[in-house]
Amino acid sequence: MSGFTAGEGVIWQQLVEAQRRLAPVHMRDQFSQDEKRFSRYSLQVDQLFLDYSRNRLDDTALALLIELASQAGIAERRDAMFAGDAINATEGRAVLHTALRATADQRIEVAGRNVVPDVYHELERMAAFVEAVRSGKHRGATGAAIKHVVNIGIGGSDLGPAMVADALKPYASDGPAVHFVSNVDPAQIHDTLAQLDPQATLIVVVSKTFTTQETMANAAVAQRWLEQSVGENIQSHLVAVTTKAEVAREHGFADESTFLFWDWVGGRYSLWSSVGVSIALAIGMPRFRELLAGAQAMDEHFRTAPLEQNMPVVLAMLGVWYRNFWGAATHAVLPYSQRLHRLPAYLQQLDMESNGKHVRLDGQPVACATGPVIWGEPGTNGQHAFYQLLHQGSDLVPCDILFARESDTGDAQGHRMLIANAIAQGEALMRGKESAQLRVELRDAGMTDAQVEQLFPHRSFPGNKPSNTLVFDSLSPRALGNIIALYEHKVFCQGVIWGINSFDQWGVELGKQLAKGVLASLTGSAQPPSQDSLLGWVLRD
Repeated sequence: MSGFTAGEGVIWQQLVEAQRRLAPVHMRDQFSQDEKRFSRYSLQVDQLFLDYSRNRLDDTALALLIELASQAGIAERRDAMFAGDAINATEGRAVLHTALRATADQRIEVAGRNVVPDVYHELERMAAFVEAVRSGKHRGATGAAIKHVVNIGIGGSDLGPAMVADALKPYASDGPAVHFVSNVDPAQIHDTLAQLDPQATLIVVVSKTFTTQETMANAAVAQRWLEQSVGENIQSHLVAVTTKAEVAREHGFADESTFLFWDWVGGRYSLWSSVGVSIALAIGMPRFRELLAGAQAMDEHFRTAPLEQNMPVVLAMLGVWYRNFWGAATHAVLPYSQRLHRLPAYLQQLDMESNGKHVRLDGQPVACATGPVIWGEPGTNGQHAFYQLLHQGSDLVPCDILFARESDTGDAQGHRMLIANAIAQGEALMRGKESAQLRVELRDAGMTDAQVEQLFPHRSFPGNKPSNTLVFDSLSPRALGNIIALYEHKVFCQGVIWGINSFDQWGVELGKQLAKGVLASLTGSAQPPSQDSLLGWVLRD
């Protein structure tokens, strides 16, 4: 990283000074003084259009942010990732989710082996199986066609596939219904299975090592449920997705319905691999390939575009700008699309599990704040819930607003109302309401001067709240591939700025380790703790 340390150096101090200079500047004045601000602060990549004009920056600040990206070595780190270098230093692994959507003629090596043919081999195996299920050729033990698929996983084995399956429901009318189970709370698996016919159900178990506690517990419940209905011969109802084929075999999964991925695929980046088999079963393999193609188009843009015209880089640097120089601890994701209602939850894992780190790659403490808290809900629901805080709260909360230009329901009027709200909210966050205008409106409403002065503080909107807007023609598989890859690369770039490893997640391990000991006490296989503890209280007679 050429000696770069986030939080230090000349460029960092210049950005501190730029923030101080811009703090009293209102964005509505910037718009009034620059009629081309929208066109200058926008980018188009494949299916995506990004408007970032409603941000608290000017050309000088933007140039400094791009220079920060350059000095941090984003281009060099990006090239190392695409080349298959082991940039996940704490685990000694390459980071190659981009290889999962590479074109067949690309050559990407890991330890001297071109992995692209392996990716395509597994895609073809998956395609054959998906076609057999969807066509009715592959049937259950009693001869019933598969009508339901239950995907059992957790984390990246659930959040990505579940989000995509919901987003692309209009493309799933000709496939089996797909359900997702992740929580070890027995209520979820029992409630899901209760509504299904086991003879017509396929269980997809997704676990990198086939040892994930929550996933294997739910898988065992599902296997018993199948056996109670169809007998012990349940292999035709089982699919495994793992890096450990031999372990899946030991659990009773047939080799022909076991699909592989690799240790250079991180869980939260894995939906592009065989982990996406439930997506493909729902929408069909041709549409799954369109999803991959959308991601690949964003990969190529990220890999080749200059930093100042690079959509993931620009989005990442805006995030750094607010996190490190404006003190914004959270970031809201506001999809004006019910089909993207799981996108905020998906991005929570992608961003917070990747960049929720407190030490740099060299093991030293990070000298600045890292990953923000990601949250959000679909508009317009959020407008009647938490937008009050966005507009008039005391915290600065940068927002991403997403919407499609076209409806997939045929209800043009309803969709116009949705778009109107999306555009209006971004405008309201930016402009607020000027004092003179508000006083006139209150007086025109018949209020006395005393009433105006009393209500004015409560009815005022300061504005100057930043937002990015992402627009796509329709929520197609290709557009969704663009969106997901954009955020993947954004998170990567921010990790480079902060000098952290965005591809490990040691922070999730401690709780899992402690849970094993607690479980042993709960089941009576280990000595319970003293009564002076929460566990002791739970175990009381």
